[in-house]
Amino acid sequence: MADTKNPGDKPLSVGAKTLSLKPRTETGVVRQSFSHGRTKQVVVEKKTKRRLAGDPAPAPEAAPAAPAPVAAPPKVTPRAPEPARPPARKSGVVLQTLTEDEQSARASALADARLREEEERRAAEAEAARRNTKEFKEQQEREAAEARKKAEEERHRAEEEAKARAEREANKRNEAAAKAAAPATTARTTAATPPARPAAVAADGSDDDEAPRMVRRPGGGPARPVIAPKPAAKPGPAKQRGRLTLSTALNADDVRERSIASFRRRTQRLKGHASNEPKEKLIREVTIPEAITIQELANRMAERAVDIIRLLMKQGAMHKITDVIDADTAQLIAEEMGHTVKRVAASDVEEGLFDVAEDHASDTTPRPPVVTVMGHVDHGKTSLLDALRHANVVSGEAGGITQHIGAYQVTSPESGKKITFIDTPGHAAFTAMRARGAKVTDIVILVVAADDGVMPQTIEAINHAKAAKVPMIVAINKIDKPDAKPERVRTELLQYEVQVESFGGEVVDVEVSAKNKTNLDKLLEMIALQAELLDLKTNPDRPAEGTVIEAKLDRGRGPVATVLVQRGTLRVGDIIVAGAEMGRVRALINDQGQTIQEAGPSVPVEVLGFNGPPEAGDRLAVVENEARARQVTDYRAHQKREKSAASNAGMRGSLEQMMSQLKTTGRKDFPLVIKADVQGSLEAILGSLEKLGTDEVAARILHAGVGGISESDVTLAEGFNAAIIGFSVRANKEAAALAKRDGIEIRYYNIIYDLVDDVKKAMSGLLAPTLRETMLGNAQILEVFNISKVGKIAGCRVTDGSVERGANVRLIRDNVVVHEGKLSTLKRFKDEVKEVQSGQECGMAFENYQDMRVGDVIECYRVETIQRSL
Repeated sequence: MADTKNPGDKPLSVGAKTLSLKPRTETGVVRQSFSHGRTKQVVVEKKTKRRLAGDPAPAPEAAPAAPAPVAAPPKVTPRAPEPARPPARKSGVVLQTLTEDEQSARASALADARLREEEERRAAEAEAARRNTKEFKEQQEREAAEARKKAEEERHRAEEEAKARAEREANKRNEAAAKAAAPATTARTTAATPPARPAAVAADGSDDDEAPRMVRRPGGGPARPVIAPKPAAKPGPAKQRGRLTLSTALNADDVRERSIASFRRRTQRLKGHASNEPKEKLIREVTIPEAITIQELANRMAERAVDIIRLLMKQGAMHKITDVIDADTAQLIAEEMGHTVKRVAASDVEEGLFDVAEDHASDTTPRPPVVTVMGHVDHGKTSLLDALRHANVVSGEAGGITQHIGAYQVTSPESGKKITFIDTPGHAAFTAMRARGAKVTDIVILVVAADDGVMPQTIEAINHAKAAKVPMIVAINKIDKPDAKPERVRTELLQYEVQVESFGGEVVDVEVSAKNKTNLDKLLEMIALQAELLDLKTNPDRPAEGTVIEAKLDRGRGPVATVLVQRGTLRVGDIIVAGAEMGRVRALINDQGQTIQEAGPSVPVEVLGFNGPPEAGDRLAVVENEARARQVTDYRAHQKREKSAASNAGMRGSLEQMMSQLKTTGRKDFPLVIKADVQGSLEAILGSLEKLGTDEVAARILHAGVGGISESDVTLAEGFNAAIIGFSVRANKEAAALAKRDGIEIRYYNIIYDLVDDVKKAMSGLLAPTLRETMLGNAQILEVFNISKVGKIAGCRVTDGSVERGANVRLIRDNVVVHEGKLSTLKRFKDEVKEVQSGQECGMAFENYQDMRVGDVIECYRVETIQRSL
């Protein structure tokens, strides 16, 4: 392999200096000044044009001359481009001969450069012309401003001269008047003095008013010139104050006005003396409710809340401005500050709603009687009303029983007078409905089936009628049946202090048949006679008062309440209040389904326009305006919330309540969401479910309302894993789909019997089952065998009964139970057997127990689980 290194050869190298083109720029340093005396050096570069060989050197720039004012900007004439000249060769430089392509490329580049230079020159000329025009305009504006300034100065000078001349003339007049009024001694003194020197005469012959006047003293001293008052300095432009910023520079021409804060300070200075004067104390009558915040109390007294807090701190109580104080403390504070106090209660908002004034006899007119039909379930109450109204309501009721309270008007065929009937359910769950019906009624018709006699709800209806202190008419129904015994009914009524007329009493009884329409005219006649004896009259021209018989939430019409008007007349457009709900009457519908404009006394109507469904039994009143209605409903809603919160909290208080709460601590809850069609049915369902509860299990009502089942009900039930019960209502499409997706059960009922029975069965499943022991037999251990890999086996003889494999056993030693467990092995000889009878021997082994001894007794028994029910 040949060696390529030659140590004797010199390496070819290039010098360290790099070949490069010098930039066509000239650099310099300029010092730039900023505000606050700061400076900075800036490097400035100036590019020079490329000059080829043969181009003339650029002429030095001449200093720009001052722009002369011209009338119009000069017209710029473009210069014709010069013909291209061949580049001159510099002496001593050998240039390579260029090819034709290179020469053409260089010529085109030179042409482009000349075009660019021409465009730049034209742009520079246009910019110079524009700059000259701008400077000319600025010069004209400066000259005009100077002219205005000179004119303003001349005007100010003329005004000052006129003012000085007027002052001199006024001084002359004052001196002349003083000389004329001087006393005689002054005149003599003046005559003795030499005459004053005449005023100086100007060179043009006119009096020089500007020359100083000479005043000679009486003592004969030299005259002293009187110096004229120095004219006031001419107001110049206000001096710019503050540092120069971008905003002040842009707004230099704006007039600076006085700030709002400056005006406020000036007003405060002017009123400072007046504010120190003591003001007269205003004594106010302060209305104080049962509880009031400190801020509200301060507002009512027109005092500062700080002063109230200071008073409370002196009494040792620390409060904030939002704290609530009681009425006694508020009264002490108000009286301490010199105000008078008027105590009011929160319930005062309800004053004047009902029974404001008694009706005068001259203003009253007769009204139809209100008759309530009561009795046991399935005794024919609604059928009797159907016969009187010539309607068929029973066919529309689920299960043939009335589950709603209804109100109807019937016209008597003989007298032509109207009678208002109220039908009440007879089921045991509707006790509250019957009580409401008895409260609003004038006459009670007690319907008793002739074939059934007096039943529990019949007795309840009698008690309701007695509590309402209204007359009663007994209607013995179903006399058309073969096994009807009206006399037995009259006899049974005697046990409950109801004595009919046929037995020498005062209670009217009529035997009727709703099916055959027997003696219905006689029943109407008795009702009319009883109404004449009561002499029912009222004033129809006063604001209406009534009672809510039933309420429901209709999907198409909203909240609907069945109202019995008792006093006055209810009209469309009236503002009404019922319980915690208010509204404006939008429509009135009578029992025939017709829309009417007003309802008089004893007329049952459906009222549309409530904000929400009121509770059945609430009294209805017409108020004057919405503000009063809102006050009443807010107070009642607050009371309702407090009552609900107290019931949920367990009503901590008395010892019995605490004991009952302790009993129910381990109680299991059965959560339910209940929706019903009307308020009365919902009330009956809640009452029935409440009675089903025991110390171990009870129904927990998460939500109960009137109307269809909505998505919010399903969401609530899903959160608590509760069931949803719909009574005569259905779930909408979205709620049903959500319940199906979440696995929430929705049960629909139309009869209250079925609902209560199903809930009762479901609640029974939550009860702990009962364990019952059944004795099988006894065995005695005769010998204990120890078998390897098996353990101890007891050889036994069954003394009585039988022994079963897998049964529960107890090992008794010296009459003491030492072990309880299960029998794992039962052998008869070598075979596994299921049962060994009395008198036979067997082998036994226990689960997880080996301590067996001779003489122990084995007690065998079976445990049975019995499911409990409510």
